[in-house]
Amino acid sequence: MPKMKTKSGAKKRFKMTASGRVKAGQAGKRHGMIKRSTKFIRTARGTTILCKADENIVKKYMPYAR
Repeated sequence: MPKMKTKSGAKKRFKMTASGRVKAGQAGKRHGMIKRSTKFIRTARGTTILCKADENIVKKYMPYAR
């Protein structure tokens, strides 16, 4: 059987945690910061853990991620 391929876009955007959850960068911070509230900008720092539904989609893209 041939090997499954990892989606190259997914491996650049997502990381797996040690417990198997999926870590991603916060959305909504590329441009237009002037209209965003200071609270939004502050809370959108760093990374976030995806919800279960999104996690299942990403895990299909990355079959060998552990």
